[in-house]
Amino acid sequence: MSTNQGVDGLSALGDRTRRAIFECLAEGPRAVGELADELPVSRPAVSQHLKVLKEAGLVAEHAEGTRRIYRLNPEGVAALRDQLDTFWSRALTGYVKTTEEPTQEKT
Repeated sequence: MSTNQGVDGLSALGDRTRRAIFECLAEGPRAVGELADELPVSRPAVSQHLKVLKEAGLVAEHAEGTRRIYRLNPEGVAALRDQLDTFWSRALTGYVKTTEEPTQEKT
């Protein structure tokens, strides 16, 4: 889920404010002003964070009159979930492998 600029979902969500925006958008589509009203950051800051989330493929936008409405991008969120599922599977496989190895007793 990379873009030309190399921003991926995990990197984009590494910022606390972007995670808060992501969580707000999980509740439903919102305009920049609505997001800024819910967060302790300015509208220009929200816009910059939305730009990063959009580059990562996690957010999509559409125009409603003069406003831009942002929502989560289902394809980008699905790709992020696939990535997390892969990490989880690898971690579980590594854990099982480690716990099933015979222990060597010292004499």
